[in-house]
Amino acid sequence: MSLLVLLRHGESQWNLENRFTGWVDVDLSPRGEEEARQAGEKLRDIPFDVVFTSVLKRAIRTAEIALEAAGQSHLPLIKDQALNERHYGDLQGLNKAETAKKFGEEQVHLWRRSYDIAPPGGESLKDTAERVLPYWESKILPELKAGKNVLVVAHGNSLRALVMHLDGLSKEEVLELNIPTGVPLVYEYDPNSDRLIKKGYLE
Repeated sequence: MSLLVLLRHGESQWNLENRFTGWVDVDLSPRGEEEARQAGEKLRDIPFDVVFTSVLKRAIRTAEIALEAAGQSHLPLIKDQALNERHYGDLQGLNKAETAKKFGEEQVHLWRRSYDIAPPGGESLKDTAERVLPYWESKILPELKAGKNVLVVAHGNSLRALVMHLDGLSKEEVLELNIPTGVPLVYEYDPNSDRLIKKGYLE
């Protein structure tokens, strides 16, 4: 059976500074580089065939560092904007704590975690899913069905959208879903039932 591994990029410089990042092309922090290395060590026993990333450098660098640590740096990266983080609109670059003071914690929590409420000028999780899921169906899932092991290195919300779909989560359940940085999440594709079975995080 083929394996799907989802990996959120390591801590970025703006994660460290507690700022909304979205599509701003921020690089990894030193801790993020180390998280990527550790993720790669955990993935040494999985021979990957295909690697997908967003077009943002924090995901690309995480994939490169992790693959090198896993001894698989020869693999090319397939990069697509469909896997980018959700666009945070007017919040991009703002400090999260200061934004909570300005708009109220409850409002900011809704912007960050809810399914269909978008921040001003930005995307909701629903909007993000509307670009992630067609890409999943057309590009990633066929590779799994062909028996290939697939690594997807992306972002907190593009991966939340995908996990919501794979795990059948409701709009209420996805509020509580948080994908940690740099920790691989493994699924196994079962061709008999044509579904993905969650195996869990490689801690």
